[in-house]
Amino acid sequence: MKLGKERADIFVPDGQESEGALLRTTHMGVGAHQDDLEFMAMHGILECFGLKDKWFCGVTVTNGAGSSRAGIYADYTDQEMCDIRRLEQCNAAVLGQYGSQFQLDYPSSAVKGADQDEVVEDLYNILMATRPDVVYAHNPADKHPTHVGTSRALVKAIRKMELDKRPEKLLGCEIWRDLDWLPDSLKVVLDVSERANISSALSGIFDSQITGGKRYDQAVAGRRKAHATFFESHNVDEAEALSFAMDMTPLVKDVSLSTAEFVSGLIEAFKAEVLAQV
Repeated sequence: MKLGKERADIFVPDGQESEGALLRTTHMGVGAHQDDLEFMAMHGILECFGLKDKWFCGVTVTNGAGSSRAGIYADYTDQEMCDIRRLEQCNAAVLGQYGSQFQLDYPSSAVKGADQDEVVEDLYNILMATRPDVVYAHNPADKHPTHVGTSRALVKAIRKMELDKRPEKLLGCEIWRDLDWLPDSLKVVLDVSERANISSALSGIFDSQITGGKRYDQAVAGRRKAHATFFESHNVDEAEALSFAMDMTPLVKDVSLSTAEFVSGLIEAFKAEVLAQV
């Protein structure tokens, strides 16, 4: 497979030849940055962990050059930061037993901008080579512009596929804005209670980000626990950790539906639910 950037690559943790590794894919996560998959797509990672008939394929779109840095990483050049973040993502793929891990090496500017053709083409080629059943994506109501740009490029790539080859489900996950605001009837509730040790290890493996004082590992674990407790007000907790997603599948089934229309409908549903109670 020819990818757009010279340093783009695919890593297969178990050493399977790449074509076979891609063909076994059932679940895919497409994240903007190194560590996004582990924060937003843990459900897919755990769904596949240790199994031989389900495999997770990770796709990380950007190179990490713009990462914040402190402590031992404070004097790292952009290239050194790219290298350490790439290594951390590969380490996560080993620990999480991913079937494969792509790193596409784009600068954030290529993802946030209007011209996404090269990114879209890479994502399209990966999707055609893997044909996942379920894809975990950034949700378009996320407040991070690179996350939203990655989500937009992914939808474009899926829409290039023939209808019968598209993923059965596209789930928009939470990072830089949680999805507690979605009405319960519109939430996709993902139980991530199992293998808390694996979740914790995967969240904590990105030392270059956590050392600088951004305790993403603790924040993500806290959000999942909070969702489990506050999801139901009249019943005891049925899960120890939950994450929420929005079902973005309508965007890839109906190409006439714009992302703005899709998100606007969710916001209007939230507005109606709140106003009905007040």
